[in-house]
Amino acid sequence: MASKRSRERGLAVKMRDVAAACDVSLGTVSLILNGAPLARYFSPATTERVKKAAQRLGYRPNATARSLRSRRSHAVGVMFFDITDPFCTPVLRGIESALFDASYVPIVTDARNEPPRFERYLEMMLERQVEGLIVVANWLFVDLAILGDLARRNVPTVIVGWEDESGVVSSVMVDNEAGVRLAMEHLYLLGHERIAFIRGPKSLIDSAPRWSGIQKFARGAGREIDSRLVVDLPDHFETDLGFDNAYRLTKELISRGRAFTALVAFDDLTAFGAIRALHESGIKVPEQCSVVGFDDVAPSAQLTPPLTTVRQPLGRMGNMASSIVMDGIRAVQEKRIPAVVRHRLIPDLAIRGSTQRAPAKKRTG
Repeated sequence: MASKRSRERGLAVKMRDVAAACDVSLGTVSLILNGAPLARYFSPATTERVKKAAQRLGYRPNATARSLRSRRSHAVGVMFFDITDPFCTPVLRGIESALFDASYVPIVTDARNEPPRFERYLEMMLERQVEGLIVVANWLFVDLAILGDLARRNVPTVIVGWEDESGVVSSVMVDNEAGVRLAMEHLYLLGHERIAFIRGPKSLIDSAPRWSGIQKFARGAGREIDSRLVVDLPDHFETDLGFDNAYRLTKELISRGRAFTALVAFDDLTAFGAIRALHESGIKVPEQCSVVGFDDVAPSAQLTPPLTTVRQPLGRMGNMASSIVMDGIRAVQEKRIPAVVRHRLIPDLAIRGSTQRAPAKKRTG
């Protein structure tokens, strides 16, 4: 009985004593007793149990500790939903560079696309008194209610890769429709009409606007998309399986017997898998089939042939997210309401060796 020993020695009861008495984590006790934003997500029974235990044990907040907590930490939480995604590396570099220049330190975490892990990391970062939060996420299960609650409670928050339509949380993302339009324009100018597509998982926020952009372009050009040349990445998508899934789906496209001279992949890793499948099937890239990706991750320029891809300004997106958070932190310090900022950046097209003019049509008769 830690709490009993503490009292016998004349020592102040600590939060860990309360946690032991309630059989809950120290983080849970800290959030409840400090009235942190995430405390509202605990059940009323848990909240009541913690408060009663604190009262019964004679817990009193440590004045010195409270004073230390009120001091600025100059730390910003940075939450990635999947840090293994090559997309994340240049974004992190942009975030880190801006924070370093402003004398802030990032606390980097990886939620691994697991909602419970995401919520627990938020709790841990709040316990460490981060002054702001940057979330790099484009999965549909991100909890905007929690992030909005943080933003309203003076923890400036920015999402990279997601646009909060409610207008509560600041965001930085790329214009996905503009990006695929660049890819489609490039292929049509090269004479490609029979184009295959590997669409993204439905749970990714980028998938719908990219496909919408492709459809709009096709309608504007007076062309129809052949549904037999369209395949979908699985909804339970994992970054490290992107290559394998694209390889399998491209093999499936080839097996359907519908000729195509170009393929638009959901992202660069998907394009890598498609090129491998085309190569193994004896289809030369770009002589017989051009391939376009999306993102422009580092290996894209090193591939053979180098990949033509829609280039997201990833480093700039990270840098911009840091600037928004730091502006919000300054507003909090000056007793102002932080502004909600939404940036949608226009990508460009990196034209490389994986695309060329469509093969000449064979004449018959």
